Amino acid sequence: MQAEGPMPFSRFMERCLYAPGLGYYSAGPTKFGAAGDFITASELGCLFAQTIADALIPCLRQLGPESDLVELGGGSGAFAEGAMRAFSEAESLPRRYRILEPSADLRERQRERLRDAFPEALFSRFEWLDRPPEDSWRGVLFANEVIDALPTTRFCIRDGKVFEEHVVVDENGEFKLQDRPADSLTSTAVRHVERDLGHPFADGYRSEILPQLPYWMQAVLGSLDAGLVAFVDYGYPRKYFYHPERDEGSLVCHYRHRAHANALILPGLQDITAFVDFTAVAEAGNHAGFALAGYASQAQFLIASGLANRFERASAEADEVGCYRLAQEVKRLTLPGEMGEKFNIMLLARNLPDAALPPGMADIDQGFRL
Repeated sequence: MQAEGPMPFSRFMERCLYAPGLGYYSAGPTKFGAAGDFITASELGCLFAQTIADALIPCLRQLGPESDLVELGGGSGAFAEGAMRAFSEAESLPRRYRILEPSADLRERQRERLRDAFPEALFSRFEWLDRPPEDSWRGVLFANEVIDALPTTRFCIRDGKVFEEHVVVDENGEFKLQDRPADSLTSTAVRHVERDLGHPFADGYRSEILPQLPYWMQAVLGSLDAGLVAFVDYGYPRKYFYHPERDEGSLVCHYRHRAHANALILPGLQDITAFVDFTAVAEAGNHAGFALAGYASQAQFLIASGLANRFERASAEADEVGCYRLAQEVKRLTLPGEMGEKFNIMLLARNLPDAALPPGMADIDQGFRL
């Protein structure tokens, strides 16, 4: 910044999270679980991954033995472990379970965990990627809490004009925020949202937007010739995301299980995220050639996909303490005050018959809210 001037917030967030050796997801300390900064659904136990896997099995079976599964950002490897056990149990293994993981540190943790969890015949199906698949493929792409971690642009409206939030260094060497006129890409994206909402943003309104989302989606999904895409994240349909009263946006940082909104402190040591505009995700998916196949809360989707059956089967093999933990896991996954309504799942499909979609999706689909 001292050499080149103000840095767009999106660039600042990207460096804080992903700078090699220094960024939050590139450095060594534990990120997930009780010893980290936050807990994802996969870290609560086995039920989330196994229930999601059960919902994806019809697609894998429909596409045949050459189908692959690609997971974006594998975290600790907990989801991959639980999902692979469910696939193996159902005799519906993907040809390859590919994890696109940019962090070398997390990649090694995933590799170690999965090598310890599975015999060589199963472990050999895992493959790690540095970038999205370039050759055409068929199967499922799954991403849990990935879009919220994409470097987001922060914008505000001043005198009816679009400004973009930048980070500068003051005379004391401290990071400060500064609004500067937005470039054409950001301005166009904001004006598109205003047209879709049917009204302009009020003066002083501040929020997040991902003008690069259509390009990211094309890069990630472009080579998927036939299959299903499942995004799980916290967020809202557009009209709720950009509610007039949500005039400071949705940016949130996590450090040692505490949430706050100051992204300028602890660079590289804290997580920085923003809630997801799921309408924008559907638009970007359509732009990449995918149709919306379903949208529902996490609670609705897990219940429709057989969470109760998974709970009963796991409880039958557990002692009293284990049953209590499983019950607590179900509560965290489904209660409105926990993850149940805060998190949503969006399905996108290409060249896939309805029979390959998760059972019961049509009964719970809330796509009309987008």
